[in-house]
Amino acid sequence: MADDTPESTFRQSSTGTVDGRERSDTERRMTGPANESHSLRGPIDRRSLRQFRDEFEQVEPLASGELDDPFDPSELRIVLDDGIGDSAGGRFDVRWSTRGDYNIHYSDDRGFDLRWDIHQHDYPAPNDDAHFHPPPEASSKAQDVEGSCIRVRRVSLVAMATAKI
Repeated sequence: MADDTPESTFRQSSTGTVDGRERSDTERRMTGPANESHSLRGPIDRRSLRQFRDEFEQVEPLASGELDDPFDPSELRIVLDDGIGDSAGGRFDVRWSTRGDYNIHYSDDRGFDLRWDIHQHDYPAPNDDAHFHPPPEASSKAQDVEGSCIRVRRVSLVAMATAKI
């Protein structure tokens, strides 16, 4: 019997597995080696992920967040009962490092993807670490990446801004 939950719909469009769960191509690109210019600097910060989840859930009652591992997480997954626009459901995958770098990837049941990042990069623009990978596929092509509307590193502010999108 097929599982028609939004979470299973996301899984059907992803490839590869890590820690017993499937990862999307976009996710794999985000988790390159430490010396890759599009990677987060520093280890994942569990405390920041938990704070992000708590702040997000407080602002958005139709969301539920969960760390992929409570003791040694690599990401926070926030599932939305109601996605962006006409989507029946969506999900934010959040990664936050101890150095204050982060990426927030949104995907939904329609195949709509976008991502906000703050980390070092080698794109010609923008000139700082804050950048946005626009929909519909969160493109990483240099000509598509643009400056981000989220330019802060404070967890509570980023969580609130993300919830208001």
